[in-house]
Amino acid sequence: MLAFIARRIGVVLLILFGSSFLVYNLEAIAGDPLAELRTSSAKNRDFLMHHLIMQLQLDVPPPLRYFSWLKGVLGVFTGNPDLGKTRDNLLVINEISAAIPVTIRLVLGATILAIVLGITVGVITAIRQYSRLDYTMTFISFLMFSLPIFWVAVLLKQYMAIDFNNFLASGQITWPWIIGTAVVMGLVVAGLISGDRRRVITLFAGGFVATILLLLVVNATNWILKPGMGIVGVGLFAAGFAVGLTALIVGFENKRVLYASLTVALTAVIAYFPLNAAWDGKNMNAAMLLIPFVLLILVAVAAVFGFTKVDRGSALRVTIITAVFASLFLLIDRLMTTWNGYINADGINLRPIPTIGEVSVRLSSDNFWILLMDGLVHVILPTVALTLISFAGYVRYSRASLLEVMNMDYIRTARAKGLSERTVIVRHALRNAMIPLTTLMAFDFAGVIGGAIITESVFGWHGMGTLFRAAISTQDLNLLMGVFAITSFMAVMANLVADLLYSALDPRIRAGK
Repeated sequence: MLAFIARRIGVVLLILFGSSFLVYNLEAIAGDPLAELRTSSAKNRDFLMHHLIMQLQLDVPPPLRYFSWLKGVLGVFTGNPDLGKTRDNLLVINEISAAIPVTIRLVLGATILAIVLGITVGVITAIRQYSRLDYTMTFISFLMFSLPIFWVAVLLKQYMAIDFNNFLASGQITWPWIIGTAVVMGLVVAGLISGDRRRVITLFAGGFVATILLLLVVNATNWILKPGMGIVGVGLFAAGFAVGLTALIVGFENKRVLYASLTVALTAVIAYFPLNAAWDGKNMNAAMLLIPFVLLILVAVAAVFGFTKVDRGSALRVTIITAVFASLFLLIDRLMTTWNGYINADGINLRPIPTIGEVSVRLSSDNFWILLMDGLVHVILPTVALTLISFAGYVRYSRASLLEVMNMDYIRTARAKGLSERTVIVRHALRNAMIPLTTLMAFDFAGVIGGAIITESVFGWHGMGTLFRAAISTQDLNLLMGVFAITSFMAVMANLVADLLYSALDPRIRAGK
């Protein structure tokens, strides 16, 4: 394995050298940084041209200039990397260092959501092949896949930002929206459970009525303006997640795992009030957000060793995932209680969903939760836009991959041995179905650093995509190569990581064999 990794790293270095050499020289030959100055009528035109030639070393042939740039890049091995300066005489490495966190905040959440939701829906539609749910999700995924991102972004700005902000003036859901939402939820419930025609109609009616009643309660309690789950809501969600995850991974026959996961949910309920007291808005920092995660994961590990004696690996997966989601429910509830204070804060004034920018420049507050909420609401629209586009691809890939695996001989053998359908799908089929998706996921995570040019432009974010667009439009070679060096390195490393993950997912795959 070590020899395989060493060979691949050698190939990676050659690829990076060849690609960067070609890109540098092609851009240097194709572009002319002096084009604007050549047609200028300014009196100091010659001086400016001479200054730019010296600054960008335009009097040096591009191949030699490339090796000068490469020498600075190789300084990374001595702890002193130098990517040169931009045309504005700013250090490229500083520009990239400022853009990468913005891009990660913009793209990472969307990538994770698209992977989790896409694979989940793809697996469900593969299991329910040719059902109403399968046809519906196939139609939706193809529709989303065909939508241009700039058009989706404009629609989101109009309906999820402008119209929603107008709606918050009253905070009451109108009857057309109540009926429309009830119809959609009725169709979702009927499609998920399915059955004969009578059962589908009954399920639709039940979902329709239940949704209307729920929205009427929301209106009566003014929940839109003052949301929250409370200790009861956190407990119910955590316990429901614990039960559902136990049923999915190990089955209800393993009562000890169920007890361990419910212990984690109970701990979340017990920690509710002490945690909210510790999470004070003015004496708070980002590190304190990790308190419930650390606490509940420790409880999860202790519960597994206290309740179970065999198959502790599966039990740990159930309890740790339960701990993570229970912690998220506690965090979400705390953010919900901040919502009313945020929308009434100076600079927000009941218009909390922004259409542009990374933060609200007019917001004046020193409350940690209000500032955190401000950062999160600015991420909502770009995240939804990017998720909708990527989600469709994962649905189709995961569905096709699982259907292919389900027809293989070892799946029929597993069923013939009497294994439950849950065990066949979760422990046998899904693991092998993930192999083709591994490359796609690895490249998507690598692409997080590359940014999203169109999305950043539409929503006014200044990340890696914006830097790349600026480098192309201004023919800033050093800036372009800085962005290219980071993104190309991430791409080739993603390919290496995907190859290593293959052997982890399928023991039959071994390097060198």
